[in-house]
Amino acid sequence: MFTDLKPLPADPILGLSVLFQADTNPRKVDLGVGIYKDDAGATPIMGSIRSAYAALAESEASKAYVSPMGWPGYTEACMKMVLGEQFAASNSDQLAAIQTPGGCGALRLGFDLVAASNPATTVWVSDPTWANHVPIITAAGLPSKQYGYYDGESGLVDIDAMLNSLKEAKAGDVVLLHACCHNPTGADLSSHGWQKAIELMLEKGLFPFIDMAYHGFATGLEDDVQEVRSAFAAIPELLLSYSCSKNFGLYRERAGALIAKGASDTASPALATNMAKIARQSYSMPPAHGAALVTTVLNNPVLRSAWEAELASMRSRIITLRRGLDSALTTLGAAGRLGNIANQNGMFSLLNLNPEQVLHLQKECAIYMPGNGRINIAGLTADNIPYVAESLNALLN
Repeated sequence: MFTDLKPLPADPILGLSVLFQADTNPRKVDLGVGIYKDDAGATPIMGSIRSAYAALAESEASKAYVSPMGWPGYTEACMKMVLGEQFAASNSDQLAAIQTPGGCGALRLGFDLVAASNPATTVWVSDPTWANHVPIITAAGLPSKQYGYYDGESGLVDIDAMLNSLKEAKAGDVVLLHACCHNPTGADLSSHGWQKAIELMLEKGLFPFIDMAYHGFATGLEDDVQEVRSAFAAIPELLLSYSCSKNFGLYRERAGALIAKGASDTASPALATNMAKIARQSYSMPPAHGAALVTTVLNNPVLRSAWEAELASMRSRIITLRRGLDSALTTLGAAGRLGNIANQNGMFSLLNLNPEQVLHLQKECAIYMPGNGRINIAGLTADNIPYVAESLNALLN
């Protein structure tokens, strides 16, 4: 059975963590894996989550399975937060949601749902996108194509290239869109860009699948969902994958959700039962603990207020680090040569570096990042920014 299997190479991103851990250089800097870190380089448990855990330990009476749809109240709380209470209530007959094992689980279940509906559908992904997107699409049995997205010269989204690419898509094709802070480049679609994309998708009959994993990391919880809400209000059918890994700090708990909107007023039961069927065939029931924590926080005004304050602090720290790196590079005369760091959003930026330069930084400076130059801003600290900036400047000169 397994005699012809060959060992596979390590995941390029996760492999960086292994190399970083083994490095003995006291000045080493990890800008690789996309997780939030504090000044000590740790990914802490949020205080609101600790409180929710204590409350749950007191109130939870059983460890029996939850249903394939998930922890009671979890998806409702997520939908209200993302789509708004009024929209979620007034469109309940068209909406359905299911708890998933993280955002990746939501993507896979969503693409399986697309494949069950129309196996000939092509999925369009941005150039660049995350390394796991195309493999997930392929595993669901769907073909994929790329659409233009990033302009390396300006460091921003090339909306004209994006729209021109998608003009080649056919009616019914799926367009995987990144919500705020989610593209690995750090470049977000502007409000104008979102509006133009929505207009094109309506004109051509394209199907949006929005991937949202960094809600609250750009401007704020309400501001960050305005374009998502515009898409849900304007487009008859679409999907949204939502992750609580980042904004709740629940990486290992795998708390995600898939939210679907159908065109008819009777769409909800069909969407819900088909999503439940796919979940049952795949992993049966979702893990409950992370979703229970999220639900506890969102439904408790005191805990929710504490969580929002913690998230705001995380967002502020990342913005400060981004500005700090840009300022240090500007002082050295290197900022414009590396990309548009100052005008990007969230935890990521794409530096204008080639794989050889990235390897040099790793070998000679113990600064770790993927080969394409994508950095995790949260891996910076006030103490290591000068060293990183000087190393980048020396590399360019």
